[in-house]
Amino acid sequence: MIEPAYLLDSNICIFILADARGASARAVQQQDVGRVVTSSVAYAEVMRGVPIGEHEAFALARRLFERIEPLPFDRDAADAYVRLPFRRARFDRLIAAHALSRGLVLVTNNPRDFADIAGLKVENWCLS
Repeated sequence: MIEPAYLLDSNICIFILADARGASARAVQQQDVGRVVTSSVAYAEVMRGVPIGEHEAFALARRLFERIEPLPFDRDAADAYVRLPFRRARFDRLIAAHALSRGLVLVTNNPRDFADIAGLKVENWCLS
């Protein structure tokens, strides 16, 4: 079994859904299946954004998350969250904690949002 190395932020998943040939999608395609995952928090954010009744968009999102597995947000992730600098109403903090708890590189288009989190490795796959 391939161990995960990268955890996608919600915005990267949205970019992939919007442009299957874009830089983020190409970067994911270059990785073996299983090396790139996401958080169940990011999964919920993305799926919440799919308009009700848009069956094609829903099916597309579900296919994405068949390749990019959403990992359960567990106790280790919650413990990591408790130690982060607090920002009210930010799912980003939960996603960052999830990456930290698993020792994964967080892939995001908003690296500045995570600059104050010690030990978090961040990459931006939108730049290629």
